[in-house]
Amino acid sequence: MELNIKEIFTAFMVLFAVIDIIGNIPIIIDLRNREGSINSKKASVISGVIMMLFLFIGDEMLKLIGIDVNSFAVAGSFVLFFLALEMVLGVKLFREDDNINKFSATVFPVAFPLIAGPGSLTTILSIKSEYTTESILIAIFLNMILIYLVLKTSYKIDKFLGKNGINIIRKIFGVILLAISVKLFMSNIQELI
Repeated sequence: MELNIKEIFTAFMVLFAVIDIIGNIPIIIDLRNREGSINSKKASVISGVIMMLFLFIGDEMLKLIGIDVNSFAVAGSFVLFFLALEMVLGVKLFREDDNINKFSATVFPVAFPLIAGPGSLTTILSIKSEYTTESILIAIFLNMILIYLVLKTSYKIDKFLGKNGINIIRKIFGVILLAISVKLFMSNIQELI
């Protein structure tokens, strides 16, 4: 097996852009402040496992429940759209459950759908036709290392940026996420019509 470094790098960058862990720092800091703690290692491992499983069984899983990739992507675009609205407008659209224990934020919403969400899972399915499975696996693994580092240092990043810096980044990445959701919707709705 010969590894294609260019292919690995390209798959890594595509996933990195879609996962957008840097853009999610404000959300992670909000969750950490609200929930008390996020287990960085557990969140990275769980999201990595979800993405790797989806690489191998994603197509079959969607077919089994009668959903095509385009429908999955359109549904994902709505989730991204509402998350982006929260970031840009500073409002809460999703109801918080007071019965959730403090450590559940590690799995939901950090590992899924924030990191291993509709955007990254759809991306994995679409790059699967262009790149080898080994290259995608390595790209996922490299992204998980980076995600772990960002999650682990989010307090330091929070102190460095401050409240105003976080709010500015949140709004900027909210607009970017809004654009990504519209693009995801438009490119996939055409396939469905």
